[in-house]
Amino acid sequence: MGKDKNPRRVADNEAMAKLRMLRTSPQKLNLVAGLIRGKKVDKALNDLTFSKKRIAVDVKKCLQSAIANAENNHGLDVDELIVAEAYVGKNLVMKRGRPRARGRFGKIMKPFSEITIKVRQVEEQA
Repeated sequence: MGKDKNPRRVADNEAMAKLRMLRTSPQKLNLVAGLIRGKKVDKALNDLTFSKKRIAVDVKKCLQSAIANAENNHGLDVDELIVAEAYVGKNLVMKRGRPRARGRFGKIMKPFSEITIKVRQVEEQA
């Protein structure tokens, strides 16, 4: 007599991966997430591989995790996957400071963010 199984958070033809505590601002991370939204996963991986943004390496790792979840946990076909959603959220902000002139104190905010990537299997039209 155990507990009931948790319902899935995504549809049957979807898989997702979430990466937390990324050391960049959500605004900068959203630029990279916008690069891959709605694209096929192989095209999105190529775009992230050749992107000049530092955070693109971590976003690529998250996308690869979502693809692996789709294949291994949900039995989806990797060749028919697209990036259905890629959204960004805030996380904690480390507050630091620096002494300034006339006894003042300059705030330095060091934000963290998180990204969630959902991939969906779509049937190709012949």
